[in-house]
Amino acid sequence: IYRCDDFVVNDTKLGLVQKVREHLQNLENSAFTSDRHRKRKLLENSSMNSKLLKVNGSTTALCATGLRNLGNTCFMNAILQSLSNIQQFCCYFKELPAVELRNGKTAGRRTYHTRSQGDNNVSLVEEFRKTLCALWQGSQTAFSPESLFYVVWKIMPNFRGYQQQDAHEFMRYLLDHLHLELQGGFNGVSRSVILQENSSLTASSKCCINGASTVVTAIFGGILQNEVNCLICGTESRKFDPFLDLSLDIPSQFRNKRTKNQENGPMCTLRDCLRSFTDLEELDETELYMCHKCKKKQKSTKKFWIQKLPKVLCLHLKRFHWTAYLRNKVDTYVEFPLRGLDMKCYLLEPENSGPESCLYDLAAVVVHHGSGVGSGHYTAYAAHEGRWFHFNDSTVTLTDEETVVKAKAYILFYVERQAKSGSDKL
Repeated sequence: IYRCDDFVVNDTKLGLVQKVREHLQNLENSAFTSDRHRKRKLLENSSMNSKLLKVNGSTTALCATGLRNLGNTCFMNAILQSLSNIQQFCCYFKELPAVELRNGKTAGRRTYHTRSQGDNNVSLVEEFRKTLCALWQGSQTAFSPESLFYVVWKIMPNFRGYQQQDAHEFMRYLLDHLHLELQGGFNGVSRSVILQENSSLTASSKCCINGASTVVTAIFGGILQNEVNCLICGTESRKFDPFLDLSLDIPSQFRNKRTKNQENGPMCTLRDCLRSFTDLEELDETELYMCHKCKKKQKSTKKFWIQKLPKVLCLHLKRFHWTAYLRNKVDTYVEFPLRGLDMKCYLLEPENSGPESCLYDLAAVVVHHGSGVGSGHYTAYAAHEGRWFHFNDSTVTLTDEETVVKAKAYILFYVERQAKSGSDKL
C-alpha cells in the first residue's frame, strides 16, 4: 500500500504509472533543452529583449515581466508581484546564494517529483528567490512560476488543486513558511546569518514570531498591545502580540456604499477602518473575558494600541464575511492615500517617535474582482521607480495614480517613509 503524498496515485501491477512518468520525464527534458536553446537565441537579439512604451512622447523600455496563470493562480501572482515591488524585502532574497537542489546527471534538468524524494528536495526560499529574479528582467514572455507552485503544493496542502484561493490567506502562509525555512536554513546552512550581516535590518528586527528574527519579521513585523478591562472590578490585563499584517473591518455603516461617486452619506476611508480596529469596544457575550480577580468570565472592554510599527505596514481589508451558508463579499469602496498615511495616533507611545517616523507611502495594492472568495479574479497595482504598473497575470500595463486610487483595495502594502518629502497626511 502506498502512503499518499500529494497528487500521487497507486500504481498498477505492471507499473504503468511509472512508465508514463518516465516517458513524460524524457519528453520534458528534451523540450527543456530545446527551450533553453530558443531562449538563448532570443537573448542574443537585443532588439527583442524589451517591450517599448510611449511615455510623455518619448519611447521607454517596459522591463516588467508578467506571471503565467497556471489555473486559477491569480491569487498567487498578485501577491508575488506585490512583494517583488517591496524593495528591501525583494532585494534580500535576490541577493541570496542559489541552492542547487540536484546534482550529477540531473543537475539543471527538470524532474517529476515523486513520493520517494522527500521534503528535503524542495526549498520555498529558493523557488521564491528564483521567481523574484525572473521579474523585472525585461523578458517579453511571461514567467511561469510552476516550480514555486509545486513547492506550495508540497508544503501548503490547503493550496493544492486549481480552485480559486484567498490571496490574503496565501500571503500569510507564504510569509510564515518563508520565515520558518529561513530560521532553519536549507541543507544545514542557516540563512538567518545573512540577516545578521545586513546592518539596515538588524536595528529593528526585535519583533520575533515563532523563534528567531528573519527578514520576514524584520520587514513586516510589528507589535500590538491588547488591553482588556473588566467592567465589574476594573482589573486591567495587557499582553503584547506580534503581527505581520493588520486585518481591518469595514465599519457596518459603510457596507452598502459600493462606488467612490455614490452620494448617500460619507465615504469610507482607510482611517475609518483603522479607527474601528483600535477604538475601545465592549466584548459581546461570546467573548467574555476570564477575570483573574473575579475568578470568572465577566463583561469587559478591549482596545488595541500599536506598540511597534513595522517597516512595511500590510493592511488587509476584511471583505469576506460568513452568513448562515455563504461567504459574502463587502464591495464597499474604501478611500486610501498614496502618500503620507500617518499612523502616529494609533501608537501606544507617540511621543517617543520622530516627526516623520510614522508616515507611510503606498507600494502595492491587491484587488479582488468579482463577488465571492471562491470565484472572481485577483490583480495588483504596484509602484516601481516612480511609475505605477497594473499586474494582471501575464499582462503588465503602465497606469497612473488616478486609476490606482479608484481601486477597491483588498490588501494594501505601505512602506515606511525614509527621507523628508511632502506633508500630505490621511
